[in-house]
Amino acid sequence: MKSSSPSWIKLFILQCLAVVCVAQDFDFFYFVQQWPGSYCDTKQSCCYPTTGKPAADFGIHGLWPNYKDGSYPSNCDPDSPFDQSKISDLSSSMQRNWPSLACPSSNGFTFWGHEWDKHGTCSESVLDQHDYFSSALGLKTQLNLLQALKTAGIQPNGQFYSLSSIKGAIKAGTGYTPYIECNVDVSGNSQLYQIYMCVDNSGTNLIECPVFPHGRCGSSIEFPSF
Repeated sequence: MKSSSPSWIKLFILQCLAVVCVAQDFDFFYFVQQWPGSYCDTKQSCCYPTTGKPAADFGIHGLWPNYKDGSYPSNCDPDSPFDQSKISDLSSSMQRNWPSLACPSSNGFTFWGHEWDKHGTCSESVLDQHDYFSSALGLKTQLNLLQALKTAGIQPNGQFYSLSSIKGAIKAGTGYTPYIECNVDVSGNSQLYQIYMCVDNSGTNLIECPVFPHGRCGSSIEFPSF
């Protein structure tokens, strides 16, 4: 018996299903924090937020859905744009813990909007816009990276430390293996830039990373002051 459904309707349904699958399917999150001293100590430099110089602590960069094969979804839902009114109760905490250091100086909303549009929309099956940012703030509180490093004698004082000692300090302090991303200062030295930790797809629980990003640091890296 011949189907009464026009072929274009079938095609439309299949396309919709494909979009939903791509938008909501991911395996884990990278929770990424950056050291402001390393962000600023580059040729492009930085601009402090309109609220003033951030604290000398790691700041959130993002909470990024990822696949176990190393790829990741992005910009999954153009119909769910960033709406700052949905996070009005979080904004003061975000300005402290998720500051933008990009130029020109800003209040952070453009940075947060970019993170939601590119990454947050790909985890909407688990976290709505408020929960996405709230989860990241909760993870920041749970992971005191600077204290873990200081406990191991690793201070943001412009000295050089072995990459293995930095990884070991973070694992000792958190229970999980980090990925360390470096950048290069104005003198060409490799420096501690970002620390990646992995989180299950609820956005709540730390896990061992199924896969690490590509990249390389020197065996000895600088931890600049801020």
